[in-house]
Amino acid sequence: MEACMDFMNRLDLDMSVKVLMHLKDPSDLARVSSVSRSWRDFVIANGLFKQLCLRMFPQLSKVAHVMELNNCGAKEPVEVGSSHSMEWESLARDHRVYATLARVCTSFHVRGCISEAISASSTDRYPAETIDNTLLPADIVSQRAYWSSKGQSNPAVPETLTYKLVSELCVITEIYIRPFEAFFQPGSPIYSARSVRFRMGHPKSPNDLGSHLLGDSLPSADDTFVWTYTSPEFPMAQESCLQTFRLPEPVLCIGGILQIELLGRVQTQETDGLFYICISHVHVVGRCLSPAFVVENLQPSGTFVLKKDVVELEEYESGEEEYGSGEEEDEA
Repeated sequence: MEACMDFMNRLDLDMSVKVLMHLKDPSDLARVSSVSRSWRDFVIANGLFKQLCLRMFPQLSKVAHVMELNNCGAKEPVEVGSSHSMEWESLARDHRVYATLARVCTSFHVRGCISEAISASSTDRYPAETIDNTLLPADIVSQRAYWSSKGQSNPAVPETLTYKLVSELCVITEIYIRPFEAFFQPGSPIYSARSVRFRMGHPKSPNDLGSHLLGDSLPSADDTFVWTYTSPEFPMAQESCLQTFRLPEPVLCIGGILQIELLGRVQTQETDGLFYICISHVHVVGRCLSPAFVVENLQPSGTFVLKKDVVELEEYESGEEEYGSGEEEDEA
């Protein structure tokens, strides 16, 4: 029987890493790790899953270090033994955490990701036109449930809507926004924005949101939040329909804050001649990674500790399997 050849033994280190770095699907890299003990050790020693995660989500460059919770089979580093064994266990822990992170970021169930409204940059009539109205079910738009900005004579004045997501770690893929059509006004004007842009990040301090009321506007966003991602600008149609804004790539929101920037005004109100922006519904879609993954010690600089909870992960994936089998039974 002809002996198999391990091509990685024929390549130098840099070339082997370069070849494997072309793998973009986490499942492909996982299969590489399972080929043999030497291939798995190579993936661990060169941190290939960490590099893959950094390519998928540049926001992870702020991770100070990773930890595992409730993993009885994992060894925590101790101040005994050789420095080499401690270094290897650290690399192995990084491998386990980032390999799982890469997998769940593409496999967890897609869901709505907004938990609550935080603030609007302005509100015309509070509480009747509060930002909270944008989170009501989409089928309520036929009633007078919407957020409205204050009127402006300058159409270039922007507005912002800021929301808290369901967890501190979410992979966001799409945002849906429906401009409001004022059917009770002559001509049924639609108060859309000219364009939209999205920012994600975290509060500079946990206390920044504690005493906030929806009727108030927060201080300057740059004073309140640290933004780790800003999207390109997307044009918004002056149409009363749920408009889809798909991000160029899935974005890992670290800190659980999303802000919608509404840029430019296109519609005046007949009674006062001022420009307004009105939004009836907002929906954010993505994957929630908590409680399987949690963030700790999130600093103003953006650095943080990434923790993987093995027990929470197993419980979540068990629930996902039951959810999937239930769907199959329904279809049958």
